Amino acid sequence: MSLIVRSLEQFRPHHQELRRRLIHVFLAVAICTGIAYGFSETIAQLFMIPLFAASPHLDHLVYTNLPEAFLAYLKLSLLIGLIASFPYTLFQMWMFIAPGLRKEEKKFGITVVFWATLLFGSGALFALLGVLPRMLLYFMSYASDSLEPLPKFGKYLTFVARTVLAFGLSFEIPFLMVMTGKAGFVQAAYFRSKRLYFYAAIVAMAFLLTAGDFMATGLLAIPLFCLYEAGIFLTAIFGKKKAKTKS
Repeated sequence: MSLIVRSLEQFRPHHQELRRRLIHVFLAVAICTGIAYGFSETIAQLFMIPLFAASPHLDHLVYTNLPEAFLAYLKLSLLIGLIASFPYTLFQMWMFIAPGLRKEEKKFGITVVFWATLLFGSGALFALLGVLPRMLLYFMSYASDSLEPLPKFGKYLTFVARTVLAFGLSFEIPFLMVMTGKAGFVQAAYFRSKRLYFYAAIVAMAFLLTAGDFMATGLLAIPLFCLYEAGIFLTAIFGKKKAKTKS
C-alpha cells in the first residue's frame, strides 16, 4: 500500500503538469473557435464557392431543421479552432515531454512542430483547392432537368470539414514514418518490405475517413501512396545521417 502511495506522490507533479498543459490547449481551442465563430458566415461562404463553381445553376443551399444552420456554424467554427490551434497543441505536447529530453532533443521540438504543422496545412489546402473541386464537379454532373440537386447546408459543411480534416491528418504519414525511424523503432527497409500491406491499410483508412465515398477514397489514397514512398525515402536519408553520427 505504501508503495502505491509513493508512486502516486511521484506521479503527482507530472499529473499537475499534464493538467496545466491540457487546460492551455483547451483554452487555445476555445479562443480560436470563438474567433472563428465571429467569421463563420464568411468562412461558410468561402467553402461554398467550389460547390457553386461545380454547378453554376446552383446559387443557394437549404436547411430543413431549425437548429441545423446554428449547429453547422458551430461545427465549422470548432474545426477552424482545432486547425488554428494545432501548432500550439503540438508545442504544449512537446513541452510536456521536454523535461525528460536532452538539450539537442529539446531543440528538435521546433522542427517537429514546424513540419507537422506544414504537412497538416498542406493536406488541408490540397483538399480544399485540389480534391474538393474535382469531387464536387463529378457529383454535380448527375444533375439534369429531371434531377435537381438541393444540397443541405449542414451536411455540405460536414462533408467539407470531414474531407479537409481527413487529408490534413493523412498528410502526417511521412512525418510519422521519419519520427519512428529517428527513434530507432523501424528502418526504411521495413517499410519497403511491407509496402503492399501498408498500401492495403492506406486504402482501408482512406475508405473509412471518407465515409465509404469511392471517389474520395481514390483521391485520398493516390497522394497517400506518394507520401508513403516519400516517407521511405526520407527515413532512409535520416537513418544514414544517424548512423554516420554514431560512427
